[in-house]
Amino acid sequence: MAKPRRFLALCGAMFIMGASLAHAEVTYSSSNPASNGDLGLRIGALMGVEASSLSTLSGERLRRIGTPFTASNRGGARHVMSARQLDAMPRVRGNRQWRCMTEAIYFEARGEEIEGQYAVAEVILNRVDNKNYPATVCEVVNQGTGRRYACQFTYTCDGIPEVVTDQLAWDRAGKIARIMMDGAPRNLTAGATHYHADYVNPRWARVYPRTARYGTHIFYRQQY
Repeated sequence: MAKPRRFLALCGAMFIMGASLAHAEVTYSSSNPASNGDLGLRIGALMGVEASSLSTLSGERLRRIGTPFTASNRGGARHVMSARQLDAMPRVRGNRQWRCMTEAIYFEARGEEIEGQYAVAEVILNRVDNKNYPATVCEVVNQGTGRRYACQFTYTCDGIPEVVTDQLAWDRAGKIARIMMDGAPRNLTAGATHYHADYVNPRWARVYPRTARYGTHIFYRQQY
């Protein structure tokens, strides 16, 4: 009698295993031919998995996922530190976020050496990735604009119209913006979130650690 019982138990186990595999196949696989009804079940199941995964993310995280061209979601670009090489590169274009970055580099740092222009771009992208600041380049650049003493980047509230008068400098700024937004390393400022010109002395400069200096700009990293 023992032998038939073992045989029946084995058959039962095979039946349960077969049922489990059949369920997995319908839920996850799209490699085998299927009827329209089966395909609908599979797509529905997959969408359910996606919805479940997204539901665990915070609104802030979802917003950052949608932020274009930041170093956290792209990669492979490398700095071009030679002005001659930058000038030899094809002119670049981009979306609104790219233009905001280009404007910030141009109006804040076009008189600086190439390293100093990259450093300004680093600060902007470091803020994008910092929970204390907005999650897109344009929001970071324009934070506080229109409110007295509240703007974060002086050119947005100094009362001087933003007019591009140096096309060569604009093109360089645009190329630097593209390189940084395409994922070039941020290794010039040690994570800086602030900078100021050497002829001013803001209060926060006495609190945050100094991380770098390029030309007239001194860089700092926010500690909290």
